[in-house]
Amino acid sequence: MPLVPPRISRRRALQALVAVLAVLCALVWWLRPFGRPELTGGITFSTGVQSGVYHRYGLLLEQALATDVPGVRVRLKTSEGSQQNLQRVAAGEADFTVATADAVAKYQVDRKPGAERLRALARLYDDYVQLVVPAGSPVQSTRDLRGKRVAVGQDGSGVRLISERMLNAAGLDPVRDITPVAIGIDTVPEELEAGRIDAFFWSGGLPTNAVEKLSERFEIRLVQLGDLVEALQASGSPARYYRAAVMPQDAYDRARNNSAVSTVAVPNLLVTRDDAGAELTEQLTRTVIDSRDRIGRQVHAAQLVDLRTAIYTDPLQLHEGAARYYRSVKP
Repeated sequence: MPLVPPRISRRRALQALVAVLAVLCALVWWLRPFGRPELTGGITFSTGVQSGVYHRYGLLLEQALATDVPGVRVRLKTSEGSQQNLQRVAAGEADFTVATADAVAKYQVDRKPGAERLRALARLYDDYVQLVVPAGSPVQSTRDLRGKRVAVGQDGSGVRLISERMLNAAGLDPVRDITPVAIGIDTVPEELEAGRIDAFFWSGGLPTNAVEKLSERFEIRLVQLGDLVEALQASGSPARYYRAAVMPQDAYDRARNNSAVSTVAVPNLLVTRDDAGAELTEQLTRTVIDSRDRIGRQVHAAQLVDLRTAIYTDPLQLHEGAARYYRSVKP
């Protein structure tokens, strides 16, 4: 006799369907990152000049975010550098940016508008201060720049801060003892190559693409800056974020240096405001750490982003969303 399946009441069938749907919904919810609704909306990221490291880092971070949080649209906004970046974030003209720790400290010391609202997500990589001259230049130290035409960075850049401090530490007046030229890394290589300037300061990750390309078509040399470290660090509060550093000889393969070059380094911070959403800042911090190797293949400085040091964001306190991320990955 054939087996006849038991008849299931409509009510029991409906209950079973509801139970299955509940399980499926729970599974979908669990699979979403952190069990929270998908992030959506748009953010503005203030970067730097187009040929600088900040902008290249921003471009690659934008790509990483497109994968991690596809619902969030990222708008990149070029800038003159750290000082302008901080002004934009503090004023609400940008949501996130990168700035050097010394620029942040000066912004706070000067009590600039919105300084108390700035927060950090991570310490990223260090900028190395670079003084570049033609290979045949007689300049062997910063003191030798007296009377020279020197590119000192744009008004809103971190380069301007550090170049003026370097000149002062060398006993030079940044206005009277040199001819200062207020241009940035997007134009200084061509100006040096054409002989319209004698030297330029730059502060950026190693290697900086614009300097590397210049060295491939024009003979340059990097001037040591290590002799200024002590005087520089004694110049005031923001200067405590500078440390003695060495640029390896192969940082720029084509540069006419016979050995490593002593210099000064300063950390970069990923910066936002206190009113940025905690879920967004947590995810952005996660993406920054997780995409280190991916971004580092194209922006070598990004390889130095390290979970163990990212949390040290002095002089800024961590945003709550970033702190939440670090707590979640704490061993």
